[in-house]
Amino acid sequence: MTTPVRRTAEEVGRLGDAIYERDIRSQVEEAHHGKVVAIDVNSGDYVIDDIALTAAERLLAQNPGADIWAVKVGYRALYRIGAGSLWRTG
Repeated sequence: MTTPVRRTAEEVGRLGDAIYERDIRSQVEEAHHGKVVAIDVNSGDYVIDDIALTAAERLLAQNPGADIWAVKVGYRALYRIGAGSLWRTG
């Protein structure tokens, strides 16, 4: 049995963003604006939900030990601290 690769937070983020942009964004952007996409960066599997924790829990149920990155559809960030817009501009 092989030991799963554990990635740094930075690597999970980089891979998650790349997978989202390359494989997922065009499929979910119109119909799921404002929802959360949890992505397993190891397999490319993803789950869509209104709540980040629920999406992550559902993805972990499918893929135990998944390295998960979450993205809010149509926004630059999952959450906001302070002032400023989260809307994706391009």
